[in-house]
Amino acid sequence: MANLNKVLLMGNITRDPQLSYLPSQTAVCEFGLAINRNWTGQDGVKKEEVTFVDCSCFGKVAELISKYKKKGDPLFVEGRLKLDQWEAQDGSKRSKMRVVIENFQFLNRGTGAPGGGAPVSDEEGGYAPQGQAQPARQPYRPAGRPNVAPARPAQAAPAAQPQYDADAPSADDAPPPMTDQDIPF
Repeated sequence: MANLNKVLLMGNITRDPQLSYLPSQTAVCEFGLAINRNWTGQDGVKKEEVTFVDCSCFGKVAELISKYKKKGDPLFVEGRLKLDQWEAQDGSKRSKMRVVIENFQFLNRGTGAPGGGAPVSDEEGGYAPQGQAQPARQPYRPAGRPNVAPARPAQAAPAAQPQYDADAPSADDAPPPMTDQDIPF
């Protein structure tokens, strides 16, 4: 019989990520995520439920999350469930379910839209987040020359490689207004 242990979560970090290292020098990062669920009950009253999930990650993923994320930041994670079991000092048996993160993606505050970096995976080695978009630059024009581009014969752009201006600011660079309902805690 086939087995599947896959978790996808999107929420806000509840405490600053704590980075530590195993004796093998493998980075370990632990933090919590708060995932909100809003709905309207049968009586028409709006309700909210918050689920708190403990998360762990290792290696490059752990280093990137601890470096670039803090309490309150949104994060999209993909991972697997793991049950930790131990015996407490009083002899009772304890257990805790946690998510071991394998991939993640940074999100923009307030919108939940991807931003600030590429998807990261332990298998891929990871990517650091990109910096803020810079304003579009105008081409240099010497003084006394008109702002008219010289006439050129029309050329078709290659269809396989679309042209993107990486330095141009996007229309949604401004953060959206936040209300008290946007904060999960």
